[in-house]
Amino acid sequence: MADQHHVEPIAGIIVAGGQSRRMGEDKRRLKLWGAAGPTLLEHTVAVVARLCAQVIVVLNDPEAWPQLRAPAVDQLVRDVFPRGGSLGGIYSGLSVAHYDHALVVAADMPLLSETLLRWMVAQPRNFDVLVPRVNEGGKARNKLGVESLHAIYSQACLGPMERQLVAGNPQVIGFYDEVRVRLIEPATIARLDPQGQAFRNVNTPEELELVRNVLQGAQERDASETTGA
Repeated sequence: MADQHHVEPIAGIIVAGGQSRRMGEDKRRLKLWGAAGPTLLEHTVAVVARLCAQVIVVLNDPEAWPQLRAPAVDQLVRDVFPRGGSLGGIYSGLSVAHYDHALVVAADMPLLSETLLRWMVAQPRNFDVLVPRVNEGGKARNKLGVESLHAIYSQACLGPMERQLVAGNPQVIGFYDEVRVRLIEPATIARLDPQGQAFRNVNTPEELELVRNVLQGAQERDASETTGA
């Protein structure tokens, strides 16, 4: 593992522009840690802020999030390509990043593994894309089987991204063959995220219920360890 003290600072980008159509409510505002706890978006900001020197949130309604401001968030950015999907969100954040590389995560991943993210941030920056390859039993999200919204992108990706967006192709992995891509293999992911939950998102009520069950189980385990039961 690389010594992160010798790695350049990195920006953090949270892509939070989803429409939440399948959920039926704004998933960014879900309170998964109790009524007094943070919203899902605020929780994601807190995780990213612990790892990154600059935090950028890409969303199309910044006026609805007055609580997202410094010191936790450096910039709220609107999509440069409103119809560019996740790729447009990544591009919009990366285009204002102050650093050569940016850690990108989706706003709807409540079970992010800080151990896995910290490992990613600590890697030598000899890549333009550092992305996990996910083994989901044949249920790959794309033809490369990668989790493109849990990745690190360099400024060298901006040109290829822009050309693709202008051409009307919002597929995130569409430009990968133009840049240096390093895959994180499933065995490494399993070591750093042994519960296998880091990439789980909440797009539907059913997925939300699964996440709530995972969080409840974690809380019960913590309570048991605390009391020595």
